[in-house]
Amino acid sequence: MRDFHATLPDYAPTPLIELPLLARELGVGRVFVKDESSRLGLPAFKALGASWAVRRILAERAASGEDALPVTLVTATDGNHGRAVARMARLLGQRAHVFVPQGVHPQAVSAIAAERAEVTQVAGPYDQAVRLAAEASAAADSVLVQDTAWPGYERIPGWIVEGYSTLCAEIDEQLTAAGVTSGPGLVAVPVGVGSLAQAVVTHYRSRPSGRGPALLSVEPEAAACVLESLSLGAPVSITTGATTMAGLNCGTPSSIAWPHLRDGLDAAVAITDPDAARAAARLAELGVSSGPCGAAALAGLRAALTGAGADERRTTLGLGPCSVVVLLSTEGTAANPYSDAGPAAAGRPTS
Repeated sequence: MRDFHATLPDYAPTPLIELPLLARELGVGRVFVKDESSRLGLPAFKALGASWAVRRILAERAASGEDALPVTLVTATDGNHGRAVARMARLLGQRAHVFVPQGVHPQAVSAIAAERAEVTQVAGPYDQAVRLAAEASAAADSVLVQDTAWPGYERIPGWIVEGYSTLCAEIDEQLTAAGVTSGPGLVAVPVGVGSLAQAVVTHYRSRPSGRGPALLSVEPEAAACVLESLSLGAPVSITTGATTMAGLNCGTPSSIAWPHLRDGLDAAVAITDPDAARAAARLAELGVSSGPCGAAALAGLRAALTGAGADERRTTLGLGPCSVVVLLSTEGTAANPYSDAGPAAAGRPTS
């Protein structure tokens, strides 16, 4: 996957930025932020998965003799994935049809349309948009390119997860260059349906040298389907609410991600919109462009390492004053116009 991504226009490893001030604030040794504010010409990490999946789809169609006519790549999105699929369709001479649920900012919708995609706005949540996209993909010369899986639809979401592995490989190289040869002590990852988290768990839990870092998932309180599923011990669908963390506003864990999250995560936390806004503002002060979804990683880490019970949580996570932490900032401010809204009233995270 990494070799493939390196062939794409605009490919370069995204920065891994060290923030010593954050490390001091949080009482750990070193804090790094993986800055996905510019990835393959787009303001979020999603192009890694979309590009690899589309490449696999088109190669398979060519091998079977189905590539005579353009194909319509159909997907549902909270913003970034749909734009990435639309960009790949435009670059490769294909068509795109993107279903957008309620709550996605109009500027994000316009960015998808600017990639020459057909956009259908859905008067319902993300899960409903996914169902409608799946139905539309049954049309001739159409294929569903969805970044969540369910029984009977798992191969293409698996390719998308594979594409995200490039991000993890870059982190390994960048930490080594920064003198961190043993890897991080904790990685915090924002979670929607869990596909990126699946890639992170797969990467760090497959190492022959041992278990690897503690892994922390972070979701909006309004859409904490993974936290609820972990609490119940089985994947469940929840009713989601409004949140500025639009890219994480998902009500059902991906079926292929769930076993990895259940067995591979060390902790899960849900945060409020004000928590994410404060984290985004702090990252901006430190020179990192991060939208609410990306800043959720910092907000979740703060929830885990501060407040009542923090010492116990640090011990459980294996964190001490010399620990190295990596935060995945999955989008820049350009990806999510809500990031310009600023902090709202204070709220407390739950975990």
